[in-house]
Amino acid sequence: MADDESRGRKLQVANSRPEDSGRGLAHIPRTLMAALGITEGEVIEIVGKRATPARAVLPYTEDEGLELLRIDGLQRANAGVGSGDFVEVRKAASKPATRVVFAPAQANLRLQGSAQALQRTFYGRPLAQGDIVATAGHHRVVDPNVQRWVNAPAYALQEIRLAVVSAAPKGIVHIDENTEVELRPEYEEASESRRADVTYDDIGGMAGTIDQLREMVELPLRYPELFQRLGVDPPKGVLLHGPPGTGKTRLARAVANESDANFHLINGPEIMGSAYGESESRLRQVFEEAAKSAPSIVFIDEIDSIAPKRGQVSGEAEKRLVAQLLTLMDGLEARANIVVIAATNRPEAIDEALRRPGRFDREIVVGVPDERGRREVLGIHTRGMPLAEDVDLAELARTTYGFVGADLAALTREAAIESVRRIMPRLNLEDGSIPAEVLDTLSVTRDDFVEAIKRVQPSAMREVMVQAPQVRWDDVGGLDDAQMRLKEGVELPLKDPDAFRRLGIRPAKGFLLYGPPGTGKTLLAKAVAREAEANFIATKSSDLLSKWYGESEQQIARLFARARQVAPCVIFIDELDSLVPARGGGLGEPQATERVVNTILSEMDGLEELQSVVVIGATNRPNLIDPALLRPGRFDELIYVGVPDKAGRERILRIQTEKMPLASDVDLGDIAEQTPRYTGADLEDVVRRAGLVALRESLQAREVTKTHFEAALADSRATVTVEMEQEYEAMSGRLKQQASAIQPLGFIAPGMLRGRGPKGED
Repeated sequence: MADDESRGRKLQVANSRPEDSGRGLAHIPRTLMAALGITEGEVIEIVGKRATPARAVLPYTEDEGLELLRIDGLQRANAGVGSGDFVEVRKAASKPATRVVFAPAQANLRLQGSAQALQRTFYGRPLAQGDIVATAGHHRVVDPNVQRWVNAPAYALQEIRLAVVSAAPKGIVHIDENTEVELRPEYEEASESRRADVTYDDIGGMAGTIDQLREMVELPLRYPELFQRLGVDPPKGVLLHGPPGTGKTRLARAVANESDANFHLINGPEIMGSAYGESESRLRQVFEEAAKSAPSIVFIDEIDSIAPKRGQVSGEAEKRLVAQLLTLMDGLEARANIVVIAATNRPEAIDEALRRPGRFDREIVVGVPDERGRREVLGIHTRGMPLAEDVDLAELARTTYGFVGADLAALTREAAIESVRRIMPRLNLEDGSIPAEVLDTLSVTRDDFVEAIKRVQPSAMREVMVQAPQVRWDDVGGLDDAQMRLKEGVELPLKDPDAFRRLGIRPAKGFLLYGPPGTGKTLLAKAVAREAEANFIATKSSDLLSKWYGESEQQIARLFARARQVAPCVIFIDELDSLVPARGGGLGEPQATERVVNTILSEMDGLEELQSVVVIGATNRPNLIDPALLRPGRFDELIYVGVPDKAGRERILRIQTEKMPLASDVDLGDIAEQTPRYTGADLEDVVRRAGLVALRESLQAREVTKTHFEAALADSRATVTVEMEQEYEAMSGRLKQQASAIQPLGFIAPGMLRGRGPKGED
């Protein structure tokens, strides 16, 4: 039995973590290590359809006790297996290589560089002829001389995939200081091709989506006999939809590579021809080629351009093309081992005949990644990047709200360009080459990423203004009660939704901040979005109202749809009373604002549930807002933001004078005493005026004195009068009653709805 164990054991293949991609490591069970008589860092051979070497390391914590082999996408390609397959794992010996020849693994790539850099990058890495390897991710290697872990030389290369064209001697070898390394500039056709394009390791933040797609695509292509045994037809198509840049095309390529299927690409606009029947002929040709080279994946990008709704297009060519696609996907001729994947960011524009089982069996949403997903994507895009020690990818993931994969790729590229700008003065452009010592010192710092974030805007939110607010709770003073209620109502459910599910309650959907002008309602909304680490969409009625019939309702529906895509999200609507005034004020056809009210009511409390989207409205005239909005389920919390008390005013003054050089005679408590009923905006104005008085006296003024503040107080006044304060306090008691009371319609007299008979009998 011991001899059987030493020869190897069958293990099921699973994906390794993105951070281990390209490092040539295999996570295997401790029991297998003991059975093979090996320790961490020793070489093993993985035998699938082909054999490939790897360094054995301990399993991940969550895999303890499981019979799993975790390897990256390139290793799966080298072994000719996919996730879920079984392979044999056995102990192997690695010999020092006398000569290793590398070449680009992709046909469209030409390389020129130092073989010495490759020698340092792959130092101690077990290789075999025909393997595909990556030049990034080698931070810790095994020294073949002492067979233990050591730190690799501090040298970073861009992530490039290379093929091992030849290695001497034959078998499993490793590169050491005596190995001769050659890099050939162009791709060379190998006797057996190994996929080196996109694998699941190159896609971040999509674990759930990948699992859904694998069971719809990989199973029918790799194990068609399963469906034959069950007596059902395998799935024929999958529709991927979501915002632009989320990785729909990349995901389809990864599935084709991982399932070892031929990939046939149809770009929507390219299929269109000018001659009669040309478009349909091109489409048939692609499906015929896919059938000949089965198993195949036919990927249709931007399918909305070739399969629009037939009732909404006037051209006959478009209608015939849609009919041809329907026939190919669900015609009389049975298709075996072909799966159609389509991608679009406008699923509502596709002909409804396509969106049924038998054609597109499943529709998978590829959404905007969450914080964890963004961290994975950043890890993938910075794999081959020399990062400085102050770069914290977790912090970057937290601050890049609403960013999709394409945005994060652009962010890393901008940060890299920023680092190049720093070394430009040290370059002599006439030389035509960059000195090696300059390249060695090149690194991307945290400041480079901070500058890059200023230039990259999230593409999922280009149509609406999205902000990452900089206001914190520490910047808000004198509003403790409102602050506490917003923390409980917004920050807690967005940060810890499981607590609400555990108690079986739903979080509040909306908050109405009302009170006198200048008390800090907008500031509160920004602070809560920042502290809850959510996207912040600020809008006002002028952005949403349009003179065109139906346009305003579409704008609001679009606003809520975008907010759902980039959830968690806070929608802030300023001056809410102008957008949703009370209905029933006019006869005849409903006014534009009445239709807007109806749309907002259905969006906030309709059939489509708001998940992790909070609406915050601000107004100083809450009595004008339609009462239907003020009930629980819409604006659940009505928060009065009043004028601050003395302690609150002193706190606001401290915040406003934080960067102001104050003289020793300035007593902020005394100023707070002299400013009853002053709002936050009034106090900011007092501080600004005091600074102006100091500059008026002397442009070289170094500090602001008590005299300057006294002059500023004499020139300012409180916005809120005693009557206004009393009116708002009385209004706060009436609002809840108003929301629950039945409002008679403007053209129906009270009492008309009570009776049913001619004399009003019940």
